[in-house]
Amino acid sequence: MSSALEGVRVLDVATLFAGPLAATILGDFGADVIKVEHPRGDPVRDHGHAKDGVPLWWKMLGRNKRAITLNLSKIEGQELFLRLVEGADVVIENFRPGTLERWNLDPDRLRGVNPGLILARVTGFGQFGPYAKRPGFGTLAESMSGFAAITGEPDGPPTLPPFGLADGIAAQATAIAILMALYRRDARGGTGQVIDLAIIEPILTILGPQPIVYDQLGIIQERSGNRSVNNAPRNTYRTRDNRWVAISTSAQNVAERVLRLVGHPEVIDEPWFASGRTRAEHADLLDEYVGGWIARYDFDEVIAAFEEAQAAVAPIYDIAQIMEDPQYRALDSITTVQDPELGDIRMQNVLFRMSETPGEIRWAGRRLGEDNEAVFRHELGLSAGDLQRLRDEGTI
Repeated sequence: MSSALEGVRVLDVATLFAGPLAATILGDFGADVIKVEHPRGDPVRDHGHAKDGVPLWWKMLGRNKRAITLNLSKIEGQELFLRLVEGADVVIENFRPGTLERWNLDPDRLRGVNPGLILARVTGFGQFGPYAKRPGFGTLAESMSGFAAITGEPDGPPTLPPFGLADGIAAQATAIAILMALYRRDARGGTGQVIDLAIIEPILTILGPQPIVYDQLGIIQERSGNRSVNNAPRNTYRTRDNRWVAISTSAQNVAERVLRLVGHPEVIDEPWFASGRTRAEHADLLDEYVGGWIARYDFDEVIAAFEEAQAAVAPIYDIAQIMEDPQYRALDSITTVQDPELGDIRMQNVLFRMSETPGEIRWAGRRLGEDNEAVFRHELGLSAGDLQRLRDEGTI
């Protein structure tokens, strides 16, 4: 089968997470992604755990990318980059606004050598506005978006996620924007364009109706722990054998099934039980009923009873349990990749399954500059002597 993005070339000159992950998604579905790193390497190569000196996060984030090094602050590096741009469809960058311009690689110059180029600019705060020049990271977006303000226990501090949530959301939004731009260019006869994506915005979008609720009613959502302001019962509950489960009752019929299961069908006839919002106002009582019932049974019994009642329940897993779960195994959500440095390694599979143009992981993240010779010599025509000189000068 062919790949959905076969023939699309992407230059990934971004660092760390949001921009590079967007490029990873495109590479998973067939794009030819060239990872352009400073000769020092993308900082993610030094993030997190390593095995025998091999960075593990990089193996996932750098998968399906050819790896070259290029110092864009040097004039010859800029010239080589422009030659790469001539044959590219997409450039993804996340430098602070004004950096590309300072290197004489502004959007007009890039699109001058390639009018069909799609330039995706991923920054913390966008290309303009009073914060544009500030350093921007996902943590700041999680803070400023309102996410941290509503996360945590009511009497506890605002809580940040222990992983790159805002970056991950921004990466998927960036990939979507690039695909829209490619569609407009290729299917509708359009030209290239510039995408300005601020990491603070996609996470704000998925936080739900808070802006319109505040605008129309003046309500500011507060922290509610694991509870929801929109429905109840919704929480995490401990089983008799010290395992944890989570349940959700977003649908009215599911809420009714849960209360019948735990032995309190009488509350179903209460007027306040008729909507998720009013059920949420009685969360203490509902948690007492549900939590008390779950605490009397072992984990396997709880899961079996909820499934038989067709009520929504899920175990709270750590990564070891995820790796062994039969549903994840059936979907191949954690797949095995053969790697020349580490042998068989397991990582998250592609985001979704497509019947005609499926994605695949062709290789894991490569060594720094592993594809320099293939790209610079065989595609751009530089000689071995040119490459050595460029290395000596710190350009590659």
